[in-house]
Amino acid sequence: MKFTPYLLIASVLVSQCVTSQDWKTYPYKPAGSKISFPKDEGWHSAEAIEWWYNSGHLKGVTSGKTYSYMLTYFYYPASGFDGFRILNIEDDASGKFYQESRPVKYTTLSTTHLDIEASVYGRGKESWSNKVDGNGNLIPFEYAVVASSAMGGLNLDYKSLKRPLLPGDDGYLDQGANDYTYYYSQTSNAVTGKLTLNGMTEDVTGNCWIDRQYGNFNPLTSEKYEWFQMQLSNGMDINLWNIFTAQNAIPDNEKYRILAAYVDESTQYTISDFNIERLSYNWMADSTMCYASKWRLTSAKNNLDLTITTKNDNSEVTLPFRFFEGSTSVSGTINGQSVTGVGFAELLHSYEQPKLTINNPVGGVFNPGLPISWQLMNPDAGRPVTYNIEYRVNKSAFKPITEGVKDTFYVWNNSSLSEGDSIWFKITAMSIDGELKGTVVSASPSTVIPDNANSLNIKVFPNPVRDYFYLKPGLPANSSQCKIFDSKGREIRVITGSSISNKFDVSFLQTGIYFLQIDSPERRVVLKFLKR
Repeated sequence: MKFTPYLLIASVLVSQCVTSQDWKTYPYKPAGSKISFPKDEGWHSAEAIEWWYNSGHLKGVTSGKTYSYMLTYFYYPASGFDGFRILNIEDDASGKFYQESRPVKYTTLSTTHLDIEASVYGRGKESWSNKVDGNGNLIPFEYAVVASSAMGGLNLDYKSLKRPLLPGDDGYLDQGANDYTYYYSQTSNAVTGKLTLNGMTEDVTGNCWIDRQYGNFNPLTSEKYEWFQMQLSNGMDINLWNIFTAQNAIPDNEKYRILAAYVDESTQYTISDFNIERLSYNWMADSTMCYASKWRLTSAKNNLDLTITTKNDNSEVTLPFRFFEGSTSVSGTINGQSVTGVGFAELLHSYEQPKLTINNPVGGVFNPGLPISWQLMNPDAGRPVTYNIEYRVNKSAFKPITEGVKDTFYVWNNSSLSEGDSIWFKITAMSIDGELKGTVVSASPSTVIPDNANSLNIKVFPNPVRDYFYLKPGLPANSSQCKIFDSKGREIRVITGSSISNKFDVSFLQTGIYFLQIDSPERRVVLKFLKR
């Protein structure tokens, strides 16, 4: 029998339903938590922005078709409205993505429990609230959702199967440079009800993920991020994100990197010690936005090695801001055991084509002893690149020198060049899948001059060097100038006249690779050394 991820997850959830659910009561406050239920399921009027998010996977009872969906209500007053609602429904088989965003006014927004009634512009009333029993009492962690759009709608009941997951262990996080958020997830909720799409309504069952955030971290105006939720076949759930700085860096701390995991009924943890490698990228149809579309997640904690892949390429929301929100598949291993799973990716970080400039040589002369160097003008921690280097001499076609360089410099040991040749270089930067690519070509040729270090057999010693080095057998006669360059070909220091000696003080240099260029009327010598 084919055992799909949906069946794997369902089997785990059924087994967990018979375990202790001491948390399924109101009021409920986890030990050490800043979050309490049902109060913090409601609206927090003192916070700048708040949103109620859920995404899930459904299966038609009659048709057997599978769907994914996302429904989010934002409280963020603007332009005479209280906020906005986003509703996405995706037909998994066809990949057809139905998306609608609308401003709302909230006719009900409880501060004591979850009770949202929204007047959606052009659509009418929608609601998401706690269910109640025959006596009007709240049923802990059970909800009813009703929402509709031009293409379809949802009329669903939710029943939480797992205790809430609290990122940061207490539900409070500093996020990005200056912001904060209160945050909890309800990682597994059994779903029953009806789905309407293109005029057809059928009963559905499935599972959804609920996320709640409130504070001043604002996805419209704060730093951009990539966020993932994963529901895995071994019963583990993961809430994961990276936030990017304005310079496209991902600092190695909890403000920018979070992995919160629900392991089992008694075990949760939050770490920032993990790695995400982007494996592929996907341009939107208008070529304006490019999102990552495949990732490898690794972490020493529980030996995670998971591959996350978006199911469809076109799941982009365009209003009130552009971002990708789509279902994902997950596969890999945890503690050496194979797992599969489903999830969602919310991607606000868009990637650019690499932009390059050549630092050395730039016209003038090219000495093969010095490195060819360049600069990536728009670095991005989520888009590492490797470099291919080509050259052409005089009027010949470009020929390859090397491929897959990870540094932004390369020392080319080539004996085929002749003194006086005119040489051009071409540097190409590429993402791991080749989807993102940028090329720069020398603006003007450089004239090749010889590197005579080998013929004179001059050596730097000691090498590596700490504070001082000497030359053996010594400086060439009539040496008129010495220059020190870094590994990118940048000039660090010039030594002329009476300052030239056979003892070189390099104590001021940082650790790294450097080059000493010695000029005399007869020749130029370039020597490489390592500074410790």
